[in-house]
Amino acid sequence: MIPKKIEAILNDQLSFELYSAYIYLAMAAHLKFMGLNGFANWMKVQAQEETVHGMGFYTFIIDRGGKVELKAVPQPKSDWKSALVAFEGALEHECLVTSRINKIAALAEAEKDFATKNFIQWYIGEQVEEEANATEIINELKLASNSREALLMLDREKAMRAFVFPVIPGGLKAPGAAAP
Repeated sequence: MIPKKIEAILNDQLSFELYSAYIYLAMAAHLKFMGLNGFANWMKVQAQEETVHGMGFYTFIIDRGGKVELKAVPQPKSDWKSALVAFEGALEHECLVTSRINKIAALAEAEKDFATKNFIQWYIGEQVEEEANATEIINELKLASNSREALLMLDREKAMRAFVFPVIPGGLKAPGAAAP
């Protein structure tokens, strides 16, 4: 049975992951509006990932005998001055997610909830990747500076990103996927 404090913080994170998906979907829509279809694709794939992350929390809470409580998802910002500003916002958001994931890990440790401690480890590693990806794109956009040619090249590169369903240990698995 899942401890009530853990259930509460995991439910909060579930909703926050869905909010993250909403933010990335808003970024995708605005980048598409700006004519940056590749960057829009990158953000749309990111929104899909965040939805799966949220569903990992959903599945874990249920599997532990907890009650899922979906909370309202706030309306995200809807426009950004440039792709660079959007990705800077994405990095800032991912840093916030990292701090929230770290709080879950700390609470799981304090509560001696080893199942949650094990579960959250995947998310800790994922956050390292999320921050690194956003930082890399920010650096690329800064190098591109005011070069429309470089921006177009980066945009085409980001169009190649495809969604890959992650396997979250103790959480959601792709339909038909074997257990890790």
